[in-house]
Amino acid sequence: MTHPVVIVGAGQAAASFIAKLRNGEHTGPIILIGEESHLPYQRPPLSKKYLLGELELDRLLLRPQSWYEDNEVTLMLGTTVTSVDPVKQQIVLDSGEVIHYNKLLLATGSTPHRLPQSIGGHLPGVYTLRSLIDVDQMKPEFQAGRKLLIIGGGYIGLEAAAVAAGLGLAVTVIELADRILKRVAAPATSDYFRALHAENNVTILENKGLEALIENDGKVATAKLSDGSEIAVDFVITGIGVAPNDRLANDAGLTIDNGIATDLQSRTSDHNIYSAGDCASFQYQGNRIRVESVQNAVDQAENAASHILGEEVIYEPIPWFWSDQFKTKLQIAGLNLGYTDTVTRSGKREGSQSVWYYQGEKLLAVDAMNDPIAYTMGRKILAAGNNPSKEEVVDPLVNLKDFT
Repeated sequence: MTHPVVIVGAGQAAASFIAKLRNGEHTGPIILIGEESHLPYQRPPLSKKYLLGELELDRLLLRPQSWYEDNEVTLMLGTTVTSVDPVKQQIVLDSGEVIHYNKLLLATGSTPHRLPQSIGGHLPGVYTLRSLIDVDQMKPEFQAGRKLLIIGGGYIGLEAAAVAAGLGLAVTVIELADRILKRVAAPATSDYFRALHAENNVTILENKGLEALIENDGKVATAKLSDGSEIAVDFVITGIGVAPNDRLANDAGLTIDNGIATDLQSRTSDHNIYSAGDCASFQYQGNRIRVESVQNAVDQAENAASHILGEEVIYEPIPWFWSDQFKTKLQIAGLNLGYTDTVTRSGKREGSQSVWYYQGEKLLAVDAMNDPIAYTMGRKILAAGNNPSKEEVVDPLVNLKDFT
């Protein structure tokens, strides 16, 4: 019997990979292995609609149980892979069981950075926001009038702040850098979201680090900041980045470079092993990057499946992202990596605008706030490889469609 295609990691990339293989008429056995006991589910709604109780678990799932049965996928959920042997083309499970594979996809995702135990990161009431279990554990904390501290002013932290403030909690966000979103966005985008959160009663403290979390009655109660000030808290959410889950690949001797290094066919340094999603890095415009997004997980996984199906498809994405905060929808097209300057274009609706990133005269990316037209045109312009001038972009009389 032909050895199966095995997938380690049961997330967005895994589900997309399976769908692409079966739609491409791959008839061989497929085994899906995941550490969580749940079927693959959407992660973006966890911090929004699911946390708010507006989305039930069954609607969070990417595919129902019946889909995996219909597509003859063997599910091994609640199962941990302890090692990969590329020479023998086998994996070993925590039970000791050995499974041989024909092709292997490592879609192991990422793990949130946690605060050190030495400053109180272990205390009850301190959470990360990544998995279904994380959200289920913190849900009872979200009660009007309670005091929430969010550590880290990135998109995850700001989305959680928006949900909490909307529920009537007193929310404080601390950011060690001199502005929120500094790692991922230009000052103009930071300014937009700082003002948005201020309008909705979220306190944002920039240039502020955490010195320690202090407990009372066995639970976090106070945060001492780097300037010596103290904040009373009922619970804490940390949003200080993630690390790729690349241990299995590293132990197996695969090349690691900002995660599991893949080529333009999503293959690792072993030609029978592929990788996709948050754990995998790839070449993009001369840089090796990882992209933590639904788009990348789906497209990279489908690229890997295409290669297994015999299609020589090169992975050349135009990354896109989104973030929902209060009544604002941020949509991002492209990557602003290496930008030298930006220009801001006003949208047609009140409060809408877009920030356009350039490296010299080359357009790199667009942040669109409540401006779907700018986002859509930006994606099309990037796909076409065009470079409207900064003066043209900011001119409201210029039709962006002319550059698509």
